[in-house]
Amino acid sequence: MSHDTDIRLATRADLPAIVGLIADDGLGRGREDLGETPAPYYTAAFEAIERDPNNEFAVMERGGAVVGCLQLTFIPGLSRRGAWRGQIESVRVASSLRGQGLGRVLFEWAIARAKEKHCGLVQLTTDKTRAEAQHFYESLGFVASHEGMKLSF
Repeated sequence: MSHDTDIRLATRADLPAIVGLIADDGLGRGREDLGETPAPYYTAAFEAIERDPNNEFAVMERGGAVVGCLQLTFIPGLSRRGAWRGQIESVRVASSLRGQGLGRVLFEWAIARAKEKHCGLVQLTTDKTRAEAQHFYESLGFVASHEGMKLSF
């Protein structure tokens, strides 16, 4: 199946579409702030990502519209003989396009980028309520090898 998509690094102009994608599910609707223009904290966060050479926010376009996104962070470490890790976060595909293989294309791009940056592994966290997402990640070869924990402020 042809996906007719392009993946590129996001620009500030993409921010409204990105916030819309992040809010486009049951969890996101409850925690994100959708307004006519992105709230200042989204702009500040995007600018911090843009300035950090170890962070990339990518968008997937189809027909000139942003239809998917993800954040990829490159993390140096001492374990695993000093291996770098690629951390994938904020993965979203427009709800109207889910199930068409676009998420797989996004992940293939992110994994290739992590390999280009000489990462020894790619990791992610996923909400325990997202059973379909967990099955999808397993289909890509991800293994639930650790239990993730968070402390929110």
